[in-house]
Amino acid sequence: MRADARRNYEQLLAVASVVVTEEGADASLRDIARRAGVGLGTMYRHFPTREALFEALLRTGFDELAAKAGDLETAGSAGDALVSWLREFVACAHNYRGVIDSMVAAIEDPDSALHASCTTMKAAGARLLDRAQAEGSARGDIDGTDLYALGGALAWVGDQPALASRVDRLFALIAEAILIRQPTRP
Repeated sequence: MRADARRNYEQLLAVASVVVTEEGADASLRDIARRAGVGLGTMYRHFPTREALFEALLRTGFDELAAKAGDLETAGSAGDALVSWLREFVACAHNYRGVIDSMVAAIEDPDSALHASCTTMKAAGARLLDRAQAEGSARGDIDGTDLYALGGALAWVGDQPALASRVDRLFALIAEAILIRQPTRP
């Protein structure tokens, strides 16, 4: 990629990150291009669809989540590692209001620009869940799809102004429902 094209790409991503965080997934692509100082044609050359822009925005966060899961696979308590990762997943998914619908749809659509990133991230969470189940600290009747859905649901709740204040409480309830309490020894 030419240096000026690379600069435009990076500027579009930086501006899109701010605009989508502020305005949500329905943010105007025309506004993003204008604020980035490029024409709409340049925007569409780099990101032919809204989904392609979301994929580029989310890829970094999802890659970080996958790497974090790798680190957590060998760290301390498997249950604590799972809850820590789930909390970060919810925060990452919530960073860009309204994108959770695209993330959920992308899992089922291999042609989606978001599919690979979402699948990799979902698999990383599933590995942490498997480890916690093997250790006996997580319920055995849930799977990676359930975990992804629960994280997505919490991110969606955070997108709802009337419910956003309840996210931490609901997160605690869901974490408690996933984990199995080990009896304390006398």
